[in-house]
Amino acid sequence: QSGARINISEGNCPERIVTITGPTDAIFKAFAMIAYKFEEDITNSMSNSTATSKPPVTLRLVVPASQCGSLIGKGGSKIKEIRESTGAQVQVAGDMLPNSTERAVTISGTPDAIIQCVKQICVVMLESPPKGATIPYRPKPASTPVIFAGGQAYTIQGQYAIPHPDQLTKLHQLAMQQTPFTPLGQTTPAFPGCSLGSVAGKQRSSVTLPLPALTMFSCICPGLDASPPASTHELTIPNDLIGCIIGRQGTKINEIRQMSGAQIKIANATEGSSERQITITGTPANISLAQYLINAR
Repeated sequence: QSGARINISEGNCPERIVTITGPTDAIFKAFAMIAYKFEEDITNSMSNSTATSKPPVTLRLVVPASQCGSLIGKGGSKIKEIRESTGAQVQVAGDMLPNSTERAVTISGTPDAIIQCVKQICVVMLESPPKGATIPYRPKPASTPVIFAGGQAYTIQGQYAIPHPDQLTKLHQLAMQQTPFTPLGQTTPAFPGCSLGSVAGKQRSSVTLPLPALTMFSCICPGLDASPPASTHELTIPNDLIGCIIGRQGTKINEIRQMSGAQIKIANATEGSSERQITITGTPANISLAQYLINAR
């Protein structure tokens, strides 16, 4: 009915992302229908409740962090203007969503206030496009650890290992036929005996793709501890690019450290050399994410 393209992320997570794409009019129609649907659900739930005051409709938008400054405005002027002209409550989260460069913007109010608010936010986003690479937020699945042993997949329930559905066993058997993923500069597989890690690792090694987070399963490998072993990876960066990776007073490199969970050391400049050495230490997943963020910078 709205004419917008609507995609809903997978359902095995506590929260799901609805992505609405299309001309601005189609987006507003879709948001209007969603807001009214939410209000209808609130009204229905209140008929069985003792609560007297009706809670507002609340939406959480996922916005690239590089656009949030324009949305807040100088000294909070833009967000104040949006609040006053629409009557909606708008809050921009201070921190980025896990493993992403996006922030949550929470809007609450009546459906009409929300629709007007979304219109104004869309105008700001069109006027100030995102800067640099955006790492999209992916909700983390609510999954239990999976163990692979003897070609069979098991999930842990209490003290027992319960055989897992066939699709995971097939995934494991398929993965066993693949070559293990070896990060640059390493001669041994990053996940010895862990074929699921090798398949996911291959996907992660390309910096042109949105980064698939290895959160679908906690992979416990035979003969290994639950967490993958820490390893070290080194790369060299030309001197004229090191500044954009470090950022003003180290802000960018600290952001990369925080997001990736890896330790990152940048060697001092040596005389006569046109390059600087960067040493990244952590789990293979930490290292991959750090490499991705450095390449994105």
